[in-house]
Amino acid sequence: MPINAEYRGPGELPEIIPVFPLPGALLLPRGQMPLNIFEPRYLAMVDDALRDGHRLIGMIQPDISHTRDEARPELFRVGCVGRITQLAESGDGRYILELTGVARFKVVEEIATLTAYRQCKVDFFPYADDFVARKGEEEVDRTALLDVLNDFLKANNLKVDWEGIESAPNEALVNALAMMSPYGPAEKQAMLEAPDLKTRAEILIAVTEMDLAKKGTSGDTGLQ
Repeated sequence: MPINAEYRGPGELPEIIPVFPLPGALLLPRGQMPLNIFEPRYLAMVDDALRDGHRLIGMIQPDISHTRDEARPELFRVGCVGRITQLAESGDGRYILELTGVARFKVVEEIATLTAYRQCKVDFFPYADDFVARKGEEEVDRTALLDVLNDFLKANNLKVDWEGIESAPNEALVNALAMMSPYGPAEKQAMLEAPDLKTRAEILIAVTEMDLAKKGTSGDTGLQ
C-alpha cells in the first residue's frame, strides 16, 4: 500500500519519534511490516502516533549483548521508521496494523519521557539515499540472489510465486527477502545497516549460503 504522505528528504521527518524495540524485526524503506499490537504501552504509542498525525513508528532491535536491565534493553544505534498505512481493530483490544518503511535513522539519544513507550531523538540525514526509490538497484547481482533463493527453497521444501519474484524490481526483491529471512538479530542488523542495496543483497546471499552449508539439506529453517 503506498504512503499517502510523500517524504522527499530527511528534513521532512520529526527529530523525535516513538520507537518499538523488537528483536529479529527488520523494516526497510518501502517495505511492509505487519504488526500485532497488544501491550498497553504500544497501544498507547499507536494512539499517540495517530493523534499527532504523523503516524510514524521507529522499528529498532534491542541490543541484548550489551544489556544489563532486561526490562529496559539497550538499543542498536540504527533503526528504520515506518508510517502506519493500514490499521484494524481486532475487537479484543488489539491493533492489527501495517507499517510501510520510510527511511533508516541513527539514534542520537534516548529522551526522558512520561510515556510508557520509549522515544528517541534521531538523525535521518546519514540515510538521505533512502528517500530515492530503487537507488543503486542496477548494481545488484540478481542472478546470484535468485540462485541462492532457489537453493534455500529446495533445502526447505518451500514453494513461492516465481512469476511474482521474476517481475519484482531489484529493490523490492532484495528488501522483501531480507525482511522475511529467518536469520537472527545480528544478521538482520547487518542487512539494515548495509550502505547500499548491492551490499545488502551480498550479505543476504552470504548468510544464506553459510546457513545452507551448515545445515546441509536438512530443511531446518523456513522463511517466516
